[in-house]
Amino acid sequence: MKIIPTPADWPTTETEALAVQDGLRGRVILDEPGPPPGTGLVTGVDVAYDDENDLVAAAAVVLDARTLAVVEEVTAVGRISFPYVPGLLAFREIPTVLAALDALTTGPGLVVCDGYGQAHPRRFGLASHLGVLTGLPVIGVAKNPFTFSYEQPGQARGAAGPLLAGDEEVGRALRTRAGVKPVFVSSGHRVTLDNACAHTLNLTPRYRLPETTRRADALCRTALREASGGRATA
Repeated sequence: MKIIPTPADWPTTETEALAVQDGLRGRVILDEPGPPPGTGLVTGVDVAYDDENDLVAAAAVVLDARTLAVVEEVTAVGRISFPYVPGLLAFREIPTVLAALDALTTGPGLVVCDGYGQAHPRRFGLASHLGVLTGLPVIGVAKNPFTFSYEQPGQARGAAGPLLAGDEEVGRALRTRAGVKPVFVSSGHRVTLDNACAHTLNLTPRYRLPETTRRADALCRTALREASGGRATA
């Protein structure tokens, strides 16, 4: 199995990573609508770690946005490229995620990350970082609100409430299943927040989490188990 190498110029310290964030953040585009929900292709990306063996596996799963049928799925395995630092998790994941995206023969169309875009303390989470590096439209759909406040949206599917940093709306708490805990949606790059929420609802016809995330999560865990010699992964 080929292990994806970490780029030679990749940041190795928190100071270096913060400088990269500061340098790239101004390139984020938030005033493009992005592709219409339910059309074209949509790709979910996710990662799983084996810290004991210094491995990270990334999966990219391409779906038909209308039918949610799988069009293509690929994985990549690399070395963990950065220590665990809250707010800088993208630096642990991006080299292997990029390798997975590069392996696709189709799409990827819209990319959906299991994480944050603008809903990030420095407004530059994984979805924004990945979007700037690739030029693709990217959104973040997270399971938790990170450090931001919000009021519970209504109980009906599609109800939403602002995710706030002070008075700034950085994302939305979105109810994808009636009476079930919301997900937390934010724009990453080249997609408005309204359309990010519409895409998320299109991708959640049955479950709380988008089909893109569910499928990519299962695939990257399988790839990591194989790379780790069959050991259980987190």
